[in-house]
Amino acid sequence: MDVTYEQVMQFTRSWDGVYFLVVFLGACVYALWPSNKEKFREAADIPLHDDEDM
Repeated sequence: MDVTYEQVMQFTRSWDGVYFLVVFLGACVYALWPSNKEKFREAADIPLHDDEDM
């Protein structure tokens, strides 16, 4: 069975949206996971600290 370039491109175009949606949802779940809240809060406050506080 020979696979042509056009067949590969058609398959890629049909599934790339699904792939990127899964990656995006995974990133959202990671960012909004309750146990990561404090870690992100501390990172958001870094620019507000003086160099002497570190």
